[in-house]
Amino acid sequence: MRSTSLQSAGALAALALSMTTASFASTWSLVQTARDNGQRLESIAAPAPAAGAPAAGALTLDPGKRYQEIVGFGGALTESSAWVLAQLPAEKRAEILRRYYDPQEGIGYTLARTHINSCDFSLNMWALDDVPGDYDLHNFTLAPMRKWVLPLIHDTQKIAGPDRFKLLASPWSPPAWMKTNFRMDDGGTLRREYAAPWANYFVKFIQAMEQEEKIPIWALTVQNEPEAHQTWESCLYTPEQERDFVKNHLGPALAQAGYSGIKLIGWDHNRDRTEARADAMLGDPEAAKYLWGIGIHWYVSEDFASSARVHAKFPDKPILFTEGCVESGALIGRWDNGERYARNIIGDLSNWVTGYIDWNIVLDQRGGPNHVGNFCEAPVIVDVNTKEVRYMTSFYYIAHFSKFVPPGAHRIGTSGGPAQLQTIAFANPDGSLVTVVVNPTDAAVGFSLAAAGESLACSIPAHGIQTYVRSGR
Repeated sequence: MRSTSLQSAGALAALALSMTTASFASTWSLVQTARDNGQRLESIAAPAPAAGAPAAGALTLDPGKRYQEIVGFGGALTESSAWVLAQLPAEKRAEILRRYYDPQEGIGYTLARTHINSCDFSLNMWALDDVPGDYDLHNFTLAPMRKWVLPLIHDTQKIAGPDRFKLLASPWSPPAWMKTNFRMDDGGTLRREYAAPWANYFVKFIQAMEQEEKIPIWALTVQNEPEAHQTWESCLYTPEQERDFVKNHLGPALAQAGYSGIKLIGWDHNRDRTEARADAMLGDPEAAKYLWGIGIHWYVSEDFASSARVHAKFPDKPILFTEGCVESGALIGRWDNGERYARNIIGDLSNWVTGYIDWNIVLDQRGGPNHVGNFCEAPVIVDVNTKEVRYMTSFYYIAHFSKFVPPGAHRIGTSGGPAQLQTIAFANPDGSLVTVVVNPTDAAVGFSLAAAGESLACSIPAHGIQTYVRSGR
């Protein structure tokens, strides 16, 4: 199956060239991926536009209705991803990074997420200050990141370009000596007497990344999954505890160090509890003044409208999707995994979410390494024994959004279209309009697409995804 084969390094560059050429010949261009015809992010001829009134029930774009601004798309640069990539020859490793982050050859990634201290997708547990009782953090060091994680971040930053690359950092756990259970794993909470040094730990991390590594931090989350008691690195906060840590410690520490411009994100957990956490944190003015917004994950719930309900209460606080993946290991050849990504991206972005950060960019053939056996899938799977690189269906489905919807785009209004299709549309900063259409059914579906006085007679294959681009004028 072509979705799991390594394509040539110039495939996306050729796509970019064909899209550019098409824009001179026609107002519209079309890219398609489908299960049954072998097409993977392939540029094909768009239907010719016809003047006049669109057909009844047409999918109609309304650029006059503008909603949230998109901050970008990206993935996580974990220690596991870094280790897997390091098992490849240099040219294959570089090709994967380019296909994600290169402005011309890549699929439009600009965002990245990494971990402060270790996480489940690390080779083992480690902290940046492992000296018990080091209240003033004299022993803080980035040394545990220097073998695997930092080289990956540096190379990704270089490929994306420093002006495009935006790094979000999240802790899974404070050092064991700061916690009530004296462990980084197995839940536990932050000991009250270490709230101030833990806040300063964030500051130390930002300073070290900037001064020693020349890597600026774009955003922070307070705690990865603060309601998850995991067998791996985890730390529990009630809504009130997270609120008070931000209000009394983390927010003031960042402000005092001159880092108020770094986007501080609360929650960083599942949709099903987003409203309760937002009410506690964003509903408190003293905490809210330090918070840029809320982060969500996709596990447990597909209640996409929860983001719209949070937005209705707190319209000045963005919502960012900060993690999602297919669990239970690398499931080669599962087409519905790609469709799950499209359903979630459309569902979230249709409800005010401002961007999408996938979990690990690369994993091995098991869906690891993972030091507690919590294997998952990634859009790129590498067999570290044979060196085979597989681009999963999720890679192509994500690309239908990320490659064509850049930072600064706005979601726009749509109406109509067949009920069995999933659709969303955007206006880009260059004036172009982008429409993504997903058909998760077993039969092809015909539909009309209407915008700016033009109408296209379209058809989408079974289990296919299409991106239509109308160039700006």
